[in-house]
Order: sequence, then C-alpha cells, then structure tokens
Amino acid sequence: MNAEEAKKRIEELRTLVEYHAKRYYDDDAPEISDFEYDMIMVELRNLEKEFPEFSSKDSLTQKVGGHVKKGFKEVEHEVPLQSLQDIFNFDELVEFDNKIKKAEEEHGKTTKYVVETKIDGLSAALKYENGILVQGATRGNGLIGEDVTENLKTIKTIPQKLKEPLNITVRGEVFISKKDFEQMNEERALEEQPLFANARNAAAGSLRQLDSNITASRPLDIYIFNVQKIEGKEFESHYEELLFLENLGFNVNPVKIPCDTIEEAINAINKIGEEREKLTFGIDGAVVKVDNLSLRQDLGSTAKTPRWAIAYKYPPEKKETILKDIICQVGRTGVITPMAILEPVSVAGSKISKTTLHNEDFIKEKDLRIGDTVVIQKAGDVIPEIVEVKKEKRTGKEIEFTMPTVCPVCGAEAIREEGEAAIRCMGIECPAKLLRNIIHFVSKEGMDIEGLGENLVQQFIEKGLIANIADIYTLTFEDIASLKKNGTKFATNLINAILDSKKRPFYKLLTALGIRHIGTKSAKTIAKHFKTIEYLMNAQKEELAELEDVGSIMASSIYEFFRQEQTIDLINKLRDAGVNMKEEETESKEQRFEGLTFVLTGSLENYTREEATSIIESFGGKVSSSVSKKTSYVLAGEEAGSKLTKAQSLGVTILTESQFEEMIKG
Repeated sequence: MNAEEAKKRIEELRTLVEYHAKRYYDDDAPEISDFEYDMIMVELRNLEKEFPEFSSKDSLTQKVGGHVKKGFKEVEHEVPLQSLQDIFNFDELVEFDNKIKKAEEEHGKTTKYVVETKIDGLSAALKYENGILVQGATRGNGLIGEDVTENLKTIKTIPQKLKEPLNITVRGEVFISKKDFEQMNEERALEEQPLFANARNAAAGSLRQLDSNITASRPLDIYIFNVQKIEGKEFESHYEELLFLENLGFNVNPVKIPCDTIEEAINAINKIGEEREKLTFGIDGAVVKVDNLSLRQDLGSTAKTPRWAIAYKYPPEKKETILKDIICQVGRTGVITPMAILEPVSVAGSKISKTTLHNEDFIKEKDLRIGDTVVIQKAGDVIPEIVEVKKEKRTGKEIEFTMPTVCPVCGAEAIREEGEAAIRCMGIECPAKLLRNIIHFVSKEGMDIEGLGENLVQQFIEKGLIANIADIYTLTFEDIASLKKNGTKFATNLINAILDSKKRPFYKLLTALGIRHIGTKSAKTIAKHFKTIEYLMNAQKEELAELEDVGSIMASSIYEFFRQEQTIDLINKLRDAGVNMKEEETESKEQRFEGLTFVLTGSLENYTREEATSIIESFGGKVSSSVSKKTSYVLAGEEAGSKLTKAQSLGVTILTESQFEEMIKG
C-alpha cells in the first residue's frame, strides 16, 4: 500500500470508527459487535504506525471516545479515567512484558502483575469526602464526564458511607449480571419492546437516564477496581489497594490474581477464559496490571492509555449445534415470533437451548431448516444468535419451515401486512394479548375507566374474573371489593366508572378496540361517517379507503378486523352489556370553522388539548398535528415550541387563547 492509498484508507477508517464510537459510547446502541469494532481499530492503529505522517491527535486511537449527554452537568475528573490498550494474542503480551522489564532495569525496581477480569460495563468514578459519597460521574471522554450522582446512589452495592472518614476517589465498572440481563430482555420481548443488544449497553443506558427513578428500576451493580486518589494513606502495590477497598466496604472486582511472571499471567488469562461461563457477570477480556505503584508512576501514560496496563481481548466464541425445532410464540401485541429450539450447547458462559429467529424473512435469508447443523454465537457475548447454517452437513431429512396462517394460541387468522416483516394474530380475544388489549381498552384514549389500572387488571385475570374485554362489564361489587382491604369505597367508584364508560361516544369504542393503525382522529372520522357499528362492520374496503384520514392500509386493517369471529363475538357481548355503539345525533352548530385547519401548540390555560380539539371539530374545523402552508391558524399557549416558530416562518396566523375564545363566541 502506497502513501496515497494509506491516507485514503486511514480517513475511511477514522470516519467509520467515529460513527461506531458514537453509537457505542453516546447512544448506547451499537450496530456492530465489540470484536468487529476492535478489528477496525487494529487496522487503523497499524496504518497510523506504518504511516506516521498521517497520525493525528484527533484520531480515536489517541483519545477516549464519548461525550457528555445533554441534560447532565459536566464533571472534570481530577485524575483522568483512561482506556486500555487492547491486544489479541500472547505475543503482544510478551512484548508488553519486555517493556516493563526494561523500565524495571532503568528505574531499579521490580514488580509483579495482577490479572483481573475486564468487566463489560460502563466506567464510573465515585468521590467521597470524610467517608461520605458526594459525587459520581461517568468516564465521558476521560477528562470530562457526566454527573450521575443521584443515579449511582440507587445502586445498592455502592456504600453511601465508608467505614473510615476518608477523602478518596475510586473507579469502578457499572454492569448488569447475566441472569438479570436475560430476565430484562425476556420481559422486553413479552412487551415487544426492542431487546437490549448486550449487557454493557443496557447498563450504560440505564445509568445515563435523566430520571433516576428509571435507573432505580434497573438491576445495576458495580465492581470497584482502582484507587484514583486518596488522602492520608499510601500504598506500595495495587493488590494491597484492592484489599483495602474491600475492607472499606466497596464491592471490589472478585477476580484479581497476583502473578509473579508474565507466564503466570498468561496462565491466569487462560484460566479465566476456561471458567468464563461460570462468572455471574459478562466480561470482554482480561486486564494485566503492573502491581508496583511506584513503577507505575515511572511508566506514566499516553494521552489515551496507561503504559502500566494492557487488556487481552478474547475472541467471540462460536459453537455448532442442531436446530431441533422451530416453534412460534405470540407477544402481547399479537406479533408471532419464531423461536429456534436447539440441542443445548454452552456458549460464552451460558447454556443455550433456544434463540429468537426474529421473523419469516430471517429464516428465508439464512435458509434455515429443522434438523440443520447451525453455528451459534452470542452477539455482544450476551444475546445468542444463529450466524451460519452448515449446509454441507445436510442429510436430506431436514424440514423446511413455513410461518403459521393461524395464531398458535387462539386459532384466529394470522396476517402479514404489506411492508411489514411481522405476522400478527388478528384475534381480539387471544389470551396472549388479553392484558395488553384490556389495558388499552380502559385507557384514557379508549373507554376511560378511571381506577382500572394494569395491576388490578392482572389480578382480575389471575383470579379468572376476566377472560375477555367484555368481562369488565360483568364484574360485581364483591369481585372488586375482595381485592382490597376496606375496598368498599374503591369498589363503588370503579363500578360507577365502568357504568359511565357504557355511555362513551362511539369513536371512543372504536379507539378502545385497538384496531391496528386506528387512532382517535381516524376513529372520529369513521364514527361520524358510518354512525353505527352495524354499518361499519358491513363496509367494504373501497368505501373505507375513500374516507379522509383513512386510506388503503387502514381500510384493510378495519375490514379484516371485523371479519374475525372473535371480533364479532366481542361486539355481541359488548352490545348485550349495554355499551354505546352508535354516533349520537347532536344539535347542529353553525359550521363557522368549516374548511379551516388548526394546529395546537403549548399549554392552554382554560382547555385541555382534547377539549380544544372537540370545540374546533364541533364547529366543522379540522385539527392537524403539523404546521404547513395549508394551516389556517396555530392556537399557541404557554411554552409553545417549534410549531410556533414554523408558523411564523410560513406566515400562518397565530391565535392567543383569548382570540380563540372570541372566535368561538362569534
């Protein structure tokens, strides 16, 4: 490679590294594995070494990635929180040892090594004054981090007060254990929320929350691994420091192996690798540290890394196993997800017997068949995934898999909508969707049944009192009162709220049914046009698609929804319960806003958004969520934001609340 080619490649790699570093450090949402990122960094570092004329202090090989997140105060670290030089083979470790030996001769000192696990988490510094925790900060760019004191105080293993009244700053790694991480992702899968890519980013995202209540709800832990600064005490060795930190009450990294030679250090690294699966926490390597603190001072640091420590990175572990079966699970929103049932195999610390296959397209892309020999890898060393099919090992007995056309839980039709990868159960009475459907049905946007929250609904379901949405209207006073001590008043209020919900406008029922793609705005349009549930249920796709605010996708969704047996059964039950299913004829008002489009922004003093919208619509006007040249008026309250700015730039008329009231009065 000549100099011109090297320069071009270095620029490409720097752009790539900066992008992925931002996704990793700032967004806590990596797009590639740690190993892939490391390999890009290795190539960049080697090229910069070979062509030093193109080296730059702004390269991420020379500085720590990461920036302070907006909303956090900045903390300037008294002692920089540096990163470590990564190596990937033992030859590089021997080279590191040779440099240390040379420094020993030069300074007339000797040292041992300490080998520790490189915990896969987020680095943080804890500052204590007189033994009291006064500040906690993330690493950030190594020099300036984020003040996350209140968030760190929610971690139970961080002592708020030390056993001695010391002024000390320590460094540790915030992490989530393997067991807790898997449980978090299982819960997110049930809620059909995006899964965390790995434990490190889950921990980082949890710690860097602006709301400490969210942090407190996450199972964060910490291991301390270094004294950054201490007053009134001196130590000769790093290992001595770690033992002192344990006595002070800190949760210190449990894997810390003293080694006399580099050969012992290599043995320790191999031992950690062999026993990696037994660790309760995730690691992405092993760290070799000079134990002699005085020699550390002599060795010093570069701008990015200390010269007295180095990190050995383990390669990602892959194992072969058999794809025994593919089953389908139904999530709470009805998404049917294929799951691989595997011959159990141990990979990177845990036994894998199943993994998600995501969707139909993933199975087709990999050409997966039941009976295949597949290669398993843990993405980010946490989430198991199938990365390869060993087609050369096929015997001809493998079975092709097709996604079901009916729900495996309730037997309702399963449909894949155009432009989507997911297949969904259409059954509104499907047990897998029951909790989610009821929560939506009773919500403020739906039937607005005050007092009927998720915990209470869950109890009704567990006791067999609710098996479908319509059972809400069969609940008795005794059913409700039995769930609370002295629940008489609560039961009375909830019964009244349930009875009141029967009188809700027709559009509220349509919103509450949770028809895919149908929100409050389109529900109002549909209710106004069809007037009754009977007319709507008999409507054809073409008629539905012609409605304003509907279109072909919504039309198909509505049409298919009302063709399901479970939907018809539910509508009949709700009708028998006395729930309103028609648009009430209201006294016609002057249509003074006909043809006018309003946009609401900011907080109004005398009206909620919903109330203002109802008033505008009652006079024949429309309410839009975005400002355009077609907008007639922008009704602006307190703390109006970007919509107001855009309206001003487009020359749209701005209304104050008092001007709006004058228009209502006419």
